Amino acid sequence: MGSLQEFRSGKPSTYPDQTIYAEYACSQFQLEFQEINGGTGLVFNVSSPTKSLCFGAGRCSWFPQNNATASSLASDKYFTNLILGRSGIPTLGGEYFFLHDRHRAHRAAGHERSDALEYFRTLDGSAFVKPLTGSRGDFAQVIRGEALLTVYLDEVSRYYDSILMQPVFSGHEYRIFLLDDDVVYSARKHTPSVLGNGISTIRDLLAEHDAALRLRGVSSVTPTASHAEVLETVLPRGERLAVPGRMNLSAGGTMVLEAPHAEQAAIAQARQAARALGLRVAAVDMFTDIGSAPESIRLIEVNSNPSIRFLEDCGRSDLILKIWHHTLSAMGLLDV
Repeated sequence: MGSLQEFRSGKPSTYPDQTIYAEYACSQFQLEFQEINGGTGLVFNVSSPTKSLCFGAGRCSWFPQNNATASSLASDKYFTNLILGRSGIPTLGGEYFFLHDRHRAHRAAGHERSDALEYFRTLDGSAFVKPLTGSRGDFAQVIRGEALLTVYLDEVSRYYDSILMQPVFSGHEYRIFLLDDDVVYSARKHTPSVLGNGISTIRDLLAEHDAALRLRGVSSVTPTASHAEVLETVLPRGERLAVPGRMNLSAGGTMVLEAPHAEQAAIAQARQAARALGLRVAAVDMFTDIGSAPESIRLIEVNSNPSIRFLEDCGRSDLILKIWHHTLSAMGLLDV
């Protein structure tokens, strides 16, 4: 059987990554794979001689070994913080706020849009804000000043009904991917950047960056104060300018296989977080080295349905097969 890259080359460009990985795993594990949605790859079936199971791709959960309750709790960033805090795990904290009046009669006071402005002031007019149930870094950014917050809330309310507002922390950002208690990989995240060509201004380069994000369904970048002063500057050829605020791969960030400095402490917190939420598959995102202290760790969020495209990009198809072996075994399609 050929490599994963060769396998991908024979599939439609619109096929979801997880569908390609599932079919590739089936080819390696002698299971039957059948796409059942007219070639979109969004729904497929995997069969062994004794069992058959349907899977969904796209926005569906493709880790069925995570039960629905655990996955739902993890998808709500505020609920996640509550559960982790109850277990003694440091998080970024924060409060949630609704952006629409619909259903207001069914919720407690103190979480409306006007309350968000009051809470923002307690954070000295600077906060990291993101949709409460968002993903892929969509609308996740640092907001400074009430005027920008108002613009941000207007824009995000077109797509989401609630946000999580948190104090701003900085450190080294890592992802630790777990199967039960087994660490599949640790990776450090790096900020997106634009590459100068010696012709385009920084404004134009950011506009191109934004256009690429929109095609992927991810929100645009709001230039930072440091960018605002140099937007009309031509970035020299080969020089890179960081676009800070979020490090998701879907937002143009990068990841490199790398362990945190305080590796054992970080792994222990990742395992504790997955157990607290009841997840068998979890990608735990965290800040380490906060204030240049390696042991200072705070969890950002826990992903119950994480993308694994990063592993293909860095040539670790063996780890993709390990993840799918765990999934297929948990569902009774493979012997453990």
